[in-house]
Amino acid sequence: MNAHTKTAFSRRPTDRPVAADVRADLLKDPGFGKVFSDHMVVIRWTKDRGWHDAEVCARAPVTLDPAAAVLHYGQEIFEGLKAYNLSDGTIALFRPDQNARRFQQSAARMAMPELPEAVFLQAVDELVKIDTAWIPKGDGSLYLRPFMFATEAFLGVRPSHEYLFMLIASSVGSYFKGGEKPVTVWLTDRYTRAAEGGTGAAKCGGNYASSLLAQAEAMENGCDQVVFLDAAEHRWVEELGGMNVFFVMDDGSLVTPPLSGTILPGITRDAIITLARKEGRTVREERYSIDQWRADAASGKLKEAFACGTAAVVASIGKIKSSAGDIVISDGTTGPVTSAIKARLVGIQRGEVADEFGWVHRIK
Repeated sequence: MNAHTKTAFSRRPTDRPVAADVRADLLKDPGFGKVFSDHMVVIRWTKDRGWHDAEVCARAPVTLDPAAAVLHYGQEIFEGLKAYNLSDGTIALFRPDQNARRFQQSAARMAMPELPEAVFLQAVDELVKIDTAWIPKGDGSLYLRPFMFATEAFLGVRPSHEYLFMLIASSVGSYFKGGEKPVTVWLTDRYTRAAEGGTGAAKCGGNYASSLLAQAEAMENGCDQVVFLDAAEHRWVEELGGMNVFFVMDDGSLVTPPLSGTILPGITRDAIITLARKEGRTVREERYSIDQWRADAASGKLKEAFACGTAAVVASIGKIKSSAGDIVISDGTTGPVTSAIKARLVGIQRGEVADEFGWVHRIK
């Protein structure tokens, strides 16, 4: 497959689509990650042939050999992006080229083949076109999940010689069950997410698997998410279980942890930095300690905090719970800076605010 030209996708539409009335009922309140569309994309890679056999087909189970490498050595990566219904009746995605590039970076870190950017984007377009009816009306979207895993049947510690790239879609509403209210996060002092030299900057399943115990701990303590500190000093704020974090100071400036190789380079994070700087705000990518977070919240220097990511977009953080005591930010409500940033970002994504950065990718 040429990296810069259109790829030949075979198309085999399902002969058993979900009935329109059943689909409409599912889309009334889809939740997040539970309702799936009719089709999927599959592309194969082998050492001798490279990428081949790209197809759009009916969504179906995957058959794997019990010795498939992914089941034993965890070679797996994924991405997440959304397709939206715009106010003018068209469909668009937000910066999918960045997802394609991060997918390549994750693949490189996990010793996997890199899917050409053009093929990634074409796969997304193909699936959105065939499953357009699954995009909810209003605030909902079609969450797209590209992923790749090792399929070679062997037991040995080396990169696989065979991989499967797949793309599925899920109709979604709000990420958090409570909707727009500020989230409460749990500060874990027992677990870390990633260490220097590890896979923290790659979007691979192992990072999320290792966060689940901490997330369960957070939920046991009545929290929506967990916040991780660095693995070396257990002092510096890194990111939430699945989102980057920002702090809004009393002078209107923003602070966010730097991309040091241990946190995921979020596409939403990058967009927020760009938007804030365009508005004239100072944005500092620098280390921020949990002790500073506690002190700044107490003194009033810290006015707002929020998490961001593709799934939730922007979520205000109202309170941090920890074994050392709680931290309440301002009065625990969503602040004006957080609200304004989210409104502008969502406005661009939905085609309601001018896109001066070329971020919106329209499906043709």
